[in-house]
Amino acid sequence: MASANLDLVRSIYAAWEHGDFGPLDWAHPEIEFVIVGGPDPGNWTGLTGMADGWRGWLSAWENYAAQADEYHDLDGQRVLALGRMSGRGKASGVHVETEFANVFQISGGKVVRLRLYSSRVHALADLGLDEQAVSPNYS
Repeated sequence: MASANLDLVRSIYAAWEHGDFGPLDWAHPEIEFVIVGGPDPGNWTGLTGMADGWRGWLSAWENYAAQADEYHDLDGQRVLALGRMSGRGKASGVHVETEFANVFQISGGKVVRLRLYSSRVHALADLGLDEQAVSPNYS
């Protein structure tokens, strides 16, 4: 049976996969939003800060899309989402498709910290995990 945290993260991706980044009812008002790597890395706090960070990230892309393929409940508070993202860089015109890993920290039914990684290897290293730890049989 899926945990409430897994259900929450799946519902977030259901919207994001359709390009709907607007609803923020899942986010704590003082959320810490971090983009690790990529064209516009940074750290923002609060809903307005997260919106600014997202706007910066999305403004670098044309036809940006993200599809989560795996969800892992790490410890009852953090959910790891793994998937693929793609888009065309506005500045370069180059089409990019790569794996991503995002870590959602959840408390009281709200995401209190969200770390977006454009490198799965970097995310797993930060979490102290390796590829075998997040195999399809993991969770």
